[in-house]
Amino acid sequence: MMATGTDSICISEKLENLEVYTENINGSIKENVVKDILDCDLPSDKVYKLALCFYKEKEGKAVHFSYEDKLQLVAFSQQVAHGPLADVVNKLPVLGALDVVGKDRRLAWQKLGNLTADQARSGFIELLSRKCPLFATYIEAHRREQKERERRSKENEKRRLFEEQEKVRREQEQKLMQEQKEKEEAIRRQIQQALNAQTFDQFKKYAEHQFPGDPEKQGALIRQLQDQHYIQYMQQLQGINQKSMDNENGDEIESPESEKLRSEWVDTNEVNESSHISSDSAVQPASMWTRQDIEAFKQSVSEAEGHGVVRVGHGETVTVRVPTNANANRIFWEFATDHYDIGFGIYFEYGTPSSSQVSVHISESDDEDVDEIEDEVYEDDIASKDPESGPVPSSEASSKPILTEVVPVYRRDCHNEVYAGSHVYPGVGVYLLKFDNSYSVWRSKTLYYRVYYTQ
Repeated sequence: MMATGTDSICISEKLENLEVYTENINGSIKENVVKDILDCDLPSDKVYKLALCFYKEKEGKAVHFSYEDKLQLVAFSQQVAHGPLADVVNKLPVLGALDVVGKDRRLAWQKLGNLTADQARSGFIELLSRKCPLFATYIEAHRREQKERERRSKENEKRRLFEEQEKVRREQEQKLMQEQKEKEEAIRRQIQQALNAQTFDQFKKYAEHQFPGDPEKQGALIRQLQDQHYIQYMQQLQGINQKSMDNENGDEIESPESEKLRSEWVDTNEVNESSHISSDSAVQPASMWTRQDIEAFKQSVSEAEGHGVVRVGHGETVTVRVPTNANANRIFWEFATDHYDIGFGIYFEYGTPSSSQVSVHISESDDEDVDEIEDEVYEDDIASKDPESGPVPSSEASSKPILTEVVPVYRRDCHNEVYAGSHVYPGVGVYLLKFDNSYSVWRSKTLYYRVYYTQ
């Protein structure tokens, strides 16, 4: 079946209308794309540079332009680079008679007249956008890339500022820590100087007794004893401070020993040049230290005369009674054991000694001799069943001597090093050196000890 002439005319009109409608839609879309490119947040000169670069890279490869479009784009680029043709025509080289392309380019450039550089950029961008839809995608990719760079730049700047702040904070903290260390070091030297001044005489006498006629070894021993005495003092002070904090939390009452050492701490800090640390108690704290020459010490005690070596059986407690001497004011002691530790503590019994001789008493914790008052006093009122549990308060019965705790009974690692110490007489009486092995069920201990006086 063949169409008539009237039908052919109707079909042609419909096709023309469809083409016009399609061109209008495409034109509207292109106008929107161009408007989006020109209104993007990128600077116009930046968009122009991107457009010029896109044209040079893609022309003839991904994109093909007509001859007239190429002339127009070149004219826009020349207007941007050099301005109107009339201003630079005298500076341009003369074209050849056969250079048709050059003449067409100058003619297109000349038609732009006095168009400004910004207008020429906009014309280049608009023409490129209309003829190549891929350019909009190209610009959008660059725009997103620039936003991402700006975002990373801001993050890096924030990170840099944060790191600078952290650096300043760390420097301030280090400065404060350094100042705190300097203050603590100054306090440490202050306390150590006061303690050294207090104990120098007694340590000097002890060193002279240990190394007679050897000033170099005496000086080294004095320094060692002073350092150990300072460490022990600070440990005691730290323990008292911790106990004080516990008491504040538990509403407990502070012990007289804590008040005494706290008084020593205050006096040491307030009286910088004082050579003595004050004490409100009649019984001053004992000075204790350790030495490493345990084998030489045990050999020296074994070779000496007297009862310096004692075997303390399992479950037994040995009490060494040392009466005060009228020609001295301080007692010194040293002891060590073979292989195992032993409990050690000191008590002082006020009263005129019945004898001037040092005596040794051995008792069993489970079998007291009630017929002897001494054993009753020493075992019931002083020794605890376990040295780790601390001392048991003494009885206040008027028939028993007054006893004062000088050093509490605790287990000492005297099988590793020599334990030594000294104490100033609190009055006339007898020192009770307790060597407690009552906690040991099977092991006996060999004890090496030495006691002497100084003024």
